[in-house]
Amino acid sequence: MVTCYLRYIIDASKLKEFEHYGKLWIPLVNKFGGQHHGYFLPSEGANNVALAMFSFPSLAAYEQYRIQMMDDADCQAAFKFAEDTKCIISYERSFFRPVFS
Repeated sequence: MVTCYLRYIIDASKLKEFEHYGKLWIPLVNKFGGQHHGYFLPSEGANNVALAMFSFPSLAAYEQYRIQMMDDADCQAAFKFAEDTKCIISYERSFFRPVFS
């Protein structure tokens, strides 16, 4: 299993837009065989940092998701929403191997 960790720098004045963006992606990741662990919005501390995590059975499964999402109308609409609203300033993506009991 591989978990993708996304750290976003967001426009703090567009938190509602970013939250909507996150709600768009949760079912899309699940649609392509992933397990979304949610988006985490600013609370205390920095007001412009948000996180997201989701897992796939393998890095190969994640790579297949990345290929498939490029041809998916709902995924492209989610990307366009973020682009149109400019709620995301930047992001970084890292991969981890989770450890469970």
